[in-house]
Amino acid sequence: MTAPSDVQHRPQRLTRFLDGVERIGNKLPHPFWLFWILAVVVVATSAIMAAAGVTVIDPATGDPSPVKNALSVAAVRELTLGAEESFLTFGPLGTVLIIMIGLAVADRSGMLESLARHTLGRVRPSHAVFAVCVAGAMSKFLSYSAYVILVPLAALVFKAVGRSPMLGMIVAFLSINAAGDANPFIAPSDVIFAKIATEAARIVDPGAIVRPTDNTYFTTVSAVVLAIVLTVVTEKVLSKREHELVPDDGATGPTTGARSDSVADEVELRALRWTGIVAAVFFGLLVVGMIPAGSPLRGEHGAILDSTLFNSIALVLSLFFVLIGATYARLTGKLTSSSDLPTFMADGIKSIAPLLVLFFAVSQFLALFQWTGISTVVAVRGAEGLKSLDAPVFIVLMLLIAGIALLNLLITSGTALWALIAPVIVPMTMLVGANPATVMAVYRIADSCTNSITPMSATFVLTVGYLQTYQKKAGIGTLVSFTLPAAMAMMVAWIALFAIWYAVGLPLGPGSPVH
Repeated sequence: MTAPSDVQHRPQRLTRFLDGVERIGNKLPHPFWLFWILAVVVVATSAIMAAAGVTVIDPATGDPSPVKNALSVAAVRELTLGAEESFLTFGPLGTVLIIMIGLAVADRSGMLESLARHTLGRVRPSHAVFAVCVAGAMSKFLSYSAYVILVPLAALVFKAVGRSPMLGMIVAFLSINAAGDANPFIAPSDVIFAKIATEAARIVDPGAIVRPTDNTYFTTVSAVVLAIVLTVVTEKVLSKREHELVPDDGATGPTTGARSDSVADEVELRALRWTGIVAAVFFGLLVVGMIPAGSPLRGEHGAILDSTLFNSIALVLSLFFVLIGATYARLTGKLTSSSDLPTFMADGIKSIAPLLVLFFAVSQFLALFQWTGISTVVAVRGAEGLKSLDAPVFIVLMLLIAGIALLNLLITSGTALWALIAPVIVPMTMLVGANPATVMAVYRIADSCTNSITPMSATFVLTVGYLQTYQKKAGIGTLVSFTLPAAMAMMVAWIALFAIWYAVGLPLGPGSPVH
């Protein structure tokens, strides 16, 4: 039996360890400078590897992929000329700007704060945590938009129940990362994953097919399990350090946060009811608009997942927030003229100016890292190392999780990493008896959790920037020290779930056996 003193000291030891992680992490340079330092390291490494003639075969194309020297004249010219494009085409940039234009209207109107206060003000804090976890699990369709929307909203939810808004942001960030790979819905990313897996599987079996639904059963159960695990870790571990997440005096968060204290409760409730009706009508029109096969909201040949609606979800959501924000503001007297709307939008862009500066550094580093070809070498060599092992299928799958999780610390785009390694690991595991859909499920486990602890992830950097809108001293160490225990707990729980699933032999999806 464990001594009571041991039980008491374990949380204290863990807290001290995480405090140490935070101190060390926050001694790192500001993320803006950190990425430039990493860029210098990549430049030097590329010169050494290029001189050594390091080359791999890109499994996606079958062509040689040598490491290119970033110190060459051609490299300097190409990277300099491409700097502007690298920034403007950086994934989160456009999404953040478009969403924030609309979200700022909803926030400046006071609607978000009012909604959180009226719906969650009497909710138990533990229920609020689970609610944010579930919301993150349902956010798969939103892609990058989920971070822009749910992370600030989670701050309002936690604040409404008397908890740290910064902790709310961290919980949302963790749950959204898990949602990317553990979700009951089928999203465009599932279609892409399945297409890549199918092409890889056909290297061994020309008739192989991997469907987007092949992991549905597993991901649906995983979403519930991970939401529960994250709730428990938040309450039992992260909450012990919640006192460190105190916003600075006068901090308003990532948006300007117009408050509705001067508006009578009955006016607020009436405005919320009408805003809800407008929201329902908006989504109803979208549903109706998707019904005709030739609808402009659909994609080519009437496709639903690969459609105009889902591929432009950031714009759709921005329009939604403008509509409901303007409705609420008009009914509460916050919107007196049409000129107020652009002002609200501009305030939202101002609030994320530090993020835009950070995005420039991140975009240049990632462009450099990809251009040198080092990312391809890391992925291919890692996959080849796993291929050289002669072990039982389950052991190989466990090693895949470990290897992919490490690779994911460097190559944080789930689709990009899957495209790189699937042509190697899918045929390899098929030859030892693994179902390609099972390999895809294993990839989801490894891909999800480590995104929460690596500064290489654009969404990690985004969340650090959000935290700094509440607390200027918050840094990389702050986020890592809170995400590390949750990410590790979720990974252990997810691996355990897969092990049970594999041992029992449950199907991963409709017509998709695990063996």
